[in-house]
Amino acid sequence: MANSYRYGAYDDGPDPLAPPYDVREALDEMGERILGGDNPRDALRDLLRRGWQGRRGLDDLMRRVRQRQRELRGAGRLDGMLDQARELLDEALEAERGALFPDPSDEARERELELDTLPNDTSRAIRQLAEYDWRSPQARQKFEELRDLLRREVLDSQFKGMKQALENPDPAAMQRVKDMLSDLRRMLDADARGEHTQQDFDDFMGTYGDMFPDNPANLEELVDSLVRRMQAAEQLLNSLSDEQREELAGLMAQAMEDAGLAAELSALGDALRARRPELGQPQRGVRMSGGEPLGLGDATTAVAEMADLSDLESALGQDYAGASMEDVDEEAVRRALGRQAVDDLQALRKLERELQRQGYMTSDGGKLELTPKAVRRLGDTALRQVFAGLENGMHGGDHDRNDAGQAGDLTGSTREWEFGDEQPIDVPATVRSALLRSAAENTGRSAVRLTAGDFRVAETERRSAAAVCLLVDLSYSMALRGTWAVAKQTALALHALLRTKYPQDAIQVVGFSNYARELHETELAGLGWDMVQGTNLHHALMIAGRHLDRHPEHEPVVLIVTDGEPTAHLMRDGRPWFDWPPAPETIELTLAEVDKMTRRHAALNIFMLADDDRLAAFVDNVAKRNGGRVLRATPERLGEYVVSDFLRTRGARGKR
Repeated sequence: MANSYRYGAYDDGPDPLAPPYDVREALDEMGERILGGDNPRDALRDLLRRGWQGRRGLDDLMRRVRQRQRELRGAGRLDGMLDQARELLDEALEAERGALFPDPSDEARERELELDTLPNDTSRAIRQLAEYDWRSPQARQKFEELRDLLRREVLDSQFKGMKQALENPDPAAMQRVKDMLSDLRRMLDADARGEHTQQDFDDFMGTYGDMFPDNPANLEELVDSLVRRMQAAEQLLNSLSDEQREELAGLMAQAMEDAGLAAELSALGDALRARRPELGQPQRGVRMSGGEPLGLGDATTAVAEMADLSDLESALGQDYAGASMEDVDEEAVRRALGRQAVDDLQALRKLERELQRQGYMTSDGGKLELTPKAVRRLGDTALRQVFAGLENGMHGGDHDRNDAGQAGDLTGSTREWEFGDEQPIDVPATVRSALLRSAAENTGRSAVRLTAGDFRVAETERRSAAAVCLLVDLSYSMALRGTWAVAKQTALALHALLRTKYPQDAIQVVGFSNYARELHETELAGLGWDMVQGTNLHHALMIAGRHLDRHPEHEPVVLIVTDGEPTAHLMRDGRPWFDWPPAPETIELTLAEVDKMTRRHAALNIFMLADDDRLAAFVDNVAKRNGGRVLRATPERLGEYVVSDFLRTRGARGKR
């Protein structure tokens, strides 16, 4: 049977044909900060703070969080529950005294005495009146309103939304609450034994879902909600004075005893504390300055929201080690700021993830680093900026390069390919060789098959190669003068130039302060200056000399970028020696390395970044001994000076 096929919409994950998420523009924006001296983590954080491609950044989200915090602080007083309870109790007592006053009996006077000697503490007064036989129907009604209010508010402080569920309480409604607490505790116990299933949770929510307006999807989300509520209730108590705290705690305990829920709530609290040890940690209080009294449930909600906002503010700040956008609680953002803020957060998260997924950044132990791929792009960006600043006619070889490898101009002849050849493949000659071989073998096949022996390469003229040494001053004075960032950009631009237009050249970048060391391209982007004393050009020239000696067939090119005369040298035991003014031995050893460079036929071109008489005298001496040139470069034009000088030198050698 012929195979049959059905076609439909692809639904097995992301669209494989969708264009990749383009983060190169974001990397370029980060590159401006990185090339200016920032490390990759700070550059990424700055981009996330400002926002990208029309999406609000972390700064805007944090501003809205702080605005919401101010609104909550002014929403009302946390001790409002005490005022409401006292007001209802006073109304009940006033109505009862009004009913007792006309009665001349001793019983009436005894009742009045009992009312007059009630404790000032509202909770103790309510406890003492629990068995009181109210003479006034209005007083009895007010007292029952008070007890109903306490039950609703206390339960609402533990379970958000319970106040609405008990708005018109009856024995059946209260029994349902008791059943819910009992079933919840059994479900937690079953989960602790490893016997809980999602179906158990779904059945629980099917029965009691109206009591949980947060609509948790599983037991863990329900526990999260309950824990947040319990912590907020404890924070609320800790925000009151000692007297207020004692009174409110008494009211809460009395309300739960009256409702017959004290034992169930206590058991639930024990189960939650066993599951979440953080419930045992002390909770700090909060400050609220509003004048309107808040009910206990509303006050607990406000405190819980303020705790969420405080955690959210910390996560949005990203000011701690190993911070990541994944640390920001998406659900907390939705609760505090709405759906649009979640979309903005997801866009920023995607940007951070894609920078790593597409190979531009890596995270090692929470430390963000640029990859070679990202550094190459930053180098290309720096090179484009350099060429953009060059005047017309100074490009000296700035042209598109379509070939690769070490090949020069084509000679017109071809030869058989050999292993290691980098010359371009001559396609017509290769196919012709295969046709002739197939005809000679007379295999009878109509198709032509290529073998390794059929390949032909186009012969090219030999192109000269250069060994390039760029010596960059890393001393602290470069940072003080604001020249370090442009020096780093220049090094990256020169790397990019050689990688794209002169791949046959061998480049080495050497940074020097009290010591000198070789700097690889991947190190340059995140490199900072050295906060040490010393400009050890002696050691830098030694390292550069070894690089030239490793490439004796290459033309030597040595470029030096500095803002000060040598003040340090390397002693025989490998330790640096620093002195200011420079010790005679420092100058002598540095000039000895200059003379070695001269014997290697390597001209030293020095780019001065400071107008200093002592530096000028030193570099003039170097120029006389070596034959190199001295260029006084302004920091903002350093890249243009270095690249154009290299291109001029490189172009002159290519014509030899």
